Amino acid sequence: MWKELEILLWSDEPERSAQLNTIFSFLGETCALATSETLESMLIEEKKFLGVFIGSVNPDSAKALAQRIHKFDRQVPLVLMNDGLRGEQMEPVVQAQVVGVLDWPPRYAQLLDLLHQCQVCRNNRHAIRVNERSSELFRSLVGNSKAIQEVRRLIEHVAQTDANVLILGETGTGKEVVARNLHYMSSRRTKPFVPVNCGAIPADLLESELFGHEKGAFTGAITARQGRFELAQGGTLFLDEIGDMPMGLQVKILRVLQEKTFERVGSNKTIQADVRIIAATHRNLERLVDEGKFREDLFYRLNVFPIEVPPMRDRREDVPLLVNELVARLEAAGSPAVRLSPNALISMSRYDWPGNVRELANLIERLAILYPYGVVDVGDLPSKYRHMEGLSISQPPTLAGDSDDRTGTGVASTVAVLPRDGLNLKDYIAELEIAFINQALNECGGVVARAADRLQMRRTTLVEKMRKYGLSRDEEVSEV
Repeated sequence: MWKELEILLWSDEPERSAQLNTIFSFLGETCALATSETLESMLIEEKKFLGVFIGSVNPDSAKALAQRIHKFDRQVPLVLMNDGLRGEQMEPVVQAQVVGVLDWPPRYAQLLDLLHQCQVCRNNRHAIRVNERSSELFRSLVGNSKAIQEVRRLIEHVAQTDANVLILGETGTGKEVVARNLHYMSSRRTKPFVPVNCGAIPADLLESELFGHEKGAFTGAITARQGRFELAQGGTLFLDEIGDMPMGLQVKILRVLQEKTFERVGSNKTIQADVRIIAATHRNLERLVDEGKFREDLFYRLNVFPIEVPPMRDRREDVPLLVNELVARLEAAGSPAVRLSPNALISMSRYDWPGNVRELANLIERLAILYPYGVVDVGDLPSKYRHMEGLSISQPPTLAGDSDDRTGTGVASTVAVLPRDGLNLKDYIAELEIAFINQALNECGGVVARAADRLQMRRTTLVEKMRKYGLSRDEEVSEV
């Protein structure tokens, strides 16, 4: 859908617009150029843009013109440049359309990421909504599987309400990520998000931790102290591992949910609780209710809007995208780059991941330490991640100029045999494409044109595939 859409470059510096236009042309994108004087004429009813990049503009008219863009198309993504219109200069409804800020000179990876964010917003009607900054949702909840799309849909529906939410899921699936997105997309996002792990705090200290205490309330209480409920006033309190909360304290939490009031330990002064409660657990609360280990009335108070976060084994098709995202985060933090071969990705996609996303993140960090700036093949993975059943792998003869070193300059030939239980051919081909594109870019120093030649395809086709899979690199665009 976005393939036919132009990018609108709005800047009062023609030279910079021309430079950015040249870069986008190299990436296979077409642009329309506008200044503060000509912008109005560009906004015609039948015209739609993939995104609007805002550079140095006339400050006297910038705010009004940004409002005009919002009225013209409330779904068009906006990208700001560091020297352009600042977010605080715009109305909240316009700020909600901003998906990122572009540095100058632009970095290759950053520019591709911003283009991808524009495409996500154009391809998902709920990616930008008035008074919401939900583009962050698509950065932190990575994946295209139906399961993770359902999580995004549920977050969108409940975020703007004050309904209690119960997040269910195995350890390491990202329950706190969901909770933070709920807070970020709610009207409370400018107030605190306060997490507390109910299973990590001793039972005799948890009440004081939640409600606070007065001086002398118990031995060691040498000063008065605010609890998490007070710290979260106006915002969101995230009760992680609520299933581990002692029964005696569950009664007091129930009272807060019912009456919206509480008292500090050692005090009879009532404090109003303007707090939204989000709870999470990896336990089966209904079973705990049947066993008498969790209050039934509290369960129903919390379970107003349940969201179940899928385990990795139910979203195997997201493994390549998650790997790419985790590698990008490591690189952004200054860690060495690492790439995975097609066989490694296939093998990892067949693993059950009992530790879920947390386990995957730990593995990627370990591989980056063991094979910095290299390509990891299936044989380099720890033994429990090697799952190549049904595939026969043979190495082709070494040709002149080929190499089998860890820099990824040699490519293994894979002869596939259909497994006895069959396979998802679409996912299998996508995993191969992602791995080979990553390897080609790595070999060619991130230069798209050279990588396209290596893969024997048109550069525009490669750029489109990189957008599709969310692939990017850190090289400066000016060097490509």
